[in-house]
Amino acid sequence: MSQDHSSSIPAVTGVLGGGRMGGGIAHALLIAGSKVTVVERDREAAGVARERIERDLVASVERGTVDLPFEELANRLTVSLEHEDFATAGLVVEAVPESWDLKVSALQEVERHLSPTAWLATNTSSLSVDGLAEQLARPARFCGLHFFNPVPASKLVEVVISKYTASELSDLSVQWVRGLGKTPVVVRDAPGFASSRLGVAIAIEAIRMVEEGVASATDIDNAMVLGYKFPVGPLALTDIVGLDVRLGIAEYLASTLGARFDPPQLMRDMVARGELGRKSGKGFFTYDS
Repeated sequence: MSQDHSSSIPAVTGVLGGGRMGGGIAHALLIAGSKVTVVERDREAAGVARERIERDLVASVERGTVDLPFEELANRLTVSLEHEDFATAGLVVEAVPESWDLKVSALQEVERHLSPTAWLATNTSSLSVDGLAEQLARPARFCGLHFFNPVPASKLVEVVISKYTASELSDLSVQWVRGLGKTPVVVRDAPGFASSRLGVAIAIEAIRMVEEGVASATDIDNAMVLGYKFPVGPLALTDIVGLDVRLGIAEYLASTLGARFDPPQLMRDMVARGELGRKSGKGFFTYDS
């Protein structure tokens, strides 16, 4: 049965964006004992977000990974269109798509509605946390909490500490991650942090190998799973993350770290064709809708 981690999690939390990542973060906070408000951009997106989160909660109850009944968990969830509903949150995690301008505007809007004592985090997988902090009025109360997809099953959260992050928040963020039943990896802000930088480097080389006809996608992934004990191959993982997401990260890393992160043309072509991985039904592999 589940373990009670709730003591270190703020009693009231918020998540901006209820997509796959944001919904997963909300799910993790709910089962850790927090009351969670998810803010979405419109009614349709809010409905999809609630449905996704409630589906994951039902699955957790059925697997026995949480002791509470579904109704109690669902009653702690609010899905809203209003940033004002973050006013009572002790922590808000931003989980909007990986675009610099979008992240900045989203974080600034959230910050305007937070209590002066609230903490703010970004789920960015590669963007500069230092740079984002510099756009905020209270940079000391801001850090990165990089969750991994799928959030309910993943045991890792990358805690990204900017040069502005208060030491209190550095300590609290590690406690929060442990309170979610996950393992924190603490890194200082750098392009791609630790996980995205290494993960994308491996994925890019695997894609180049497909492009050059070195081996099939299946054989490349099998080499890494069977030979290096990867739990999933780099191409299958790229399909899970989304080729468009990884393309954006690769372009950012290329601009900051150099040409070794230049995206292969095959990657660009697949994204242009809409072959984004699992979410589109086709990437390096084909998936049932």
